[in-house]
Amino acid sequence: MDAVAAAPYPSRVSANLVHFVPCARTHWHGHSLSQTVFVTEGIGLCQRRGGPIEVLRPGDRVLFEADEEHWHGAAPDPLMVRLARNEADADHDVVHWLTPVTDEEYAAAPAPS
Repeated sequence: MDAVAAAPYPSRVSANLVHFVPCARTHWHGHSLSQTVFVTEGIGLCQRRGGPIEVLRPGDRVLFEADEEHWHGAAPDPLMVRLARNEADADHDVVHWLTPVTDEEYAAAPAPS
């Protein structure tokens, strides 16, 4: 993870560039103040709790609403690079980590065409 932007106090906004190797993914998680993900390279996957897995390609942007449980990561091939914009809440929390994404959940992804 490479910090791209971290504004000084009192700002709570940050942006990070993250490289995911093939099949790597986050845990289920949420953000108190939303998250925007922008794919810069490769093919990614994301899923909102209860929804379908979406395939992401360079130039795709996804907004995860405040407290919306989700995960994101790389497709089985190739890697995926994404830029994420986050904002910390009043307690300085950016993310609330939940349970791992199981292999079965990940395997339900559609094959990228």
